[in-house]
Amino acid sequence: MIKFNNIVDSIPTIARTLLIILFVYAASSKFLDFSNFQIQLGQSPILTAYAEWVSWGIPILELLIVAFLSFPKYVYYAFFASYSLMIMFTTYIIIILNFSDFIPCSCGGVLEKLSWTEHMLLNVLLIAIAILGIVFTTNKNHKTNKLL
Repeated sequence: MIKFNNIVDSIPTIARTLLIILFVYAASSKFLDFSNFQIQLGQSPILTAYAEWVSWGIPILELLIVAFLSFPKYVYYAFFASYSLMIMFTTYIIIILNFSDFIPCSCGGVLEKLSWTEHMLLNVLLIAIAILGIVFTTNKNHKTNKLL
């Protein structure tokens, strides 16, 4: 029989694994089709002036978050970084959808096949996963953040 405490204790591991898969996939797809990613960012009405920096910064940041998610000492902070990055991506989508006539998609791979509604739902789910990771992770410098 599965005990409730075992499920609760495994939440950070599940959250870490899902976020690692997401960010490795996202960074890899951006680097594998880098010129297209850079062009799409250059077409963004918000990011045009920063396209070169952002095109390198985003996948590098995603891989840095993966590195921090891989080490228990830093996982608490990596969940915050994951949460922050997903909030930024979601905010960017909301701004583009509401205030731009042209909506470029700079996502790679399977993610660019999603509709904007599906993309928003996925982002909200990933934000929730990062929050669960924060809430259920223990850090030496912080008290245990358990809800139960």
